[in-house]
Amino acid sequence: MMVDTYQNLVFSICYKVTGDYFMSEDLTQEAFLSAFKNLDTFEGENEKAWLCRIATNKSIDYLRSAGRRAVPTEDVFFEQKSEDAGSPEDICLEKEVKERLLKYCGRLKPPYNEIAKNVYYDEKKAAEIAKERNENLKTVQTQIYRARDMLRKIYGKEIGA
Repeated sequence: MMVDTYQNLVFSICYKVTGDYFMSEDLTQEAFLSAFKNLDTFEGENEKAWLCRIATNKSIDYLRSAGRRAVPTEDVFFEQKSEDAGSPEDICLEKEVKERLLKYCGRLKPPYNEIAKNVYYDEKKAAEIAKERNENLKTVQTQIYRARDMLRKIYGKEIGA
């Protein structure tokens, strides 16, 4: 039940931290595996927050270990720079994911459609959006929370279909 409820959230955290779609899938599985292994130490705090923390830590640990493994030599430096741009598959996949996200944002009612687009597509911070819209930061944060919930329901319907 925990996996069904939080799978998309945990994946999105891993993807946001690592920027690697396929590694995010692996890290999502690792996060849930770690949660199940440590379920007996779970002290009744917010299950969602606990899983988010595990996902974040798994992703950060992955980035740290990847950084330690990759010590470029002078010869390899420029090769790695070209690889950092991403493979054609990664670029295509990211474009497809972003297009789908933009389409889902467009399905939301105002003001949530614009808020969702600003946060998840344009990757703007709440404070930046509040300043642009000349609105209270708390209002924008509430709208982001609601837009995220609406998007989660849209994604859930797609997965369940």
